[in-house]
Amino acid sequence: MVKHTVHFGAGNIGRGFIGALFSQSGYHVTFVDIADQIISKLNEDKSYEVKLASEEQETIKIENVSGLNNMNQENEVIEAIQDATYLTTAIGPNILPRIAPLIARGISERIAKTNEKLYVIACENQIGATDILKKYIFDNLDDETKGKLEGKVYFFNSAVDRIVPIQDQDSLDVLVEPYYEWVVETEEEIPPIKGMKIVEDLAPFIERKLFTVNTGHAVIAYLGYFEGKSKIHETLEDEAVTSQVRETLKETGAYLVKEYGLNQEEHLSYINKNIERFRNPHLNDMVTRVGRAPKRKLGPEDRLIRPATQAQKAGLSFTNLAKAIAAALLFDNPEDAEAVEIQEMLQEHGPAYVLKNVSGLNEDSEITQEVIKQYEILKKK
Repeated sequence: MVKHTVHFGAGNIGRGFIGALFSQSGYHVTFVDIADQIISKLNEDKSYEVKLASEEQETIKIENVSGLNNMNQENEVIEAIQDATYLTTAIGPNILPRIAPLIARGISERIAKTNEKLYVIACENQIGATDILKKYIFDNLDDETKGKLEGKVYFFNSAVDRIVPIQDQDSLDVLVEPYYEWVVETEEEIPPIKGMKIVEDLAPFIERKLFTVNTGHAVIAYLGYFEGKSKIHETLEDEAVTSQVRETLKETGAYLVKEYGLNQEEHLSYINKNIERFRNPHLNDMVTRVGRAPKRKLGPEDRLIRPATQAQKAGLSFTNLAKAIAAALLFDNPEDAEAVEIQEMLQEHGPAYVLKNVSGLNEDSEITQEVIKQYEILKKK
């Protein structure tokens, strides 16, 4: 009997990471997306290649895949959820509320028909993403259905880590870095998936990842953009930027070491390993891709603001983080709608207003004051 999984998000992370691991684990993967071209190609080709960004350029053929468009194939998506063992997402945290009503309908029909277990995992760059998705799903379920979920539908938080640059949109093939990490928090015995790591407490893993990989990547992008660089690996050829990135990650690291009792030397090695990942020229990654959507990335719980507020609470330094936040405010890419919005807010109201309304920082907070100071220094350059 063929095992099935439903994955929302047929983009590069979906195809090049989560969907690929399910396919390699013997599952038929039904990708759900609104991108007609990708869905059509998945149904025509029924396979694609994942290419590793390395000297060897190894390729892995991913088979047993198909696609559904959730805009005009709702009934088919609901049917696919009936047969799935797993339901995963890699669609962006902002899209979760939009897909929740359809998932809720699929779950409602499923539990009326079967006692088979369904495991729901949101694979997003957001702390507690599955908890957030679960809330949206529950908002669309009646009380009777909610009462029947126990022991039938499980929701697990996870942390995901793989760099996937912008691709040729005409092909299903995906270029990805060789390194990846997928950590899932549960104490349940669940069907094994290749590359999935099970842990009882996700918090140290997800914060270590978000505040090292995502923070580091963002800092490179915003400093690189400010310095007029176009590629991530080119930005790191500037030793001053590399040093600045390392110092910023030492600040996030000091918080992580204090909060979770991480080994300081091991964490420094983790920082250095990630800087080397970012140097990979085979990824050929753009600073505008990594820095895109700065409004989201400057959110209170995201990669720049949260580590700064946590460091401040812990009585630790956040000066380098403040400089990174200032560089993010200066990310004025005219092709990025969020960047344009922030620039308009800055022109009309100034940085303190942006930090209050986008980042949730009070005007009199030490972080706000330090960011404004760094912002003025950068603007003079």
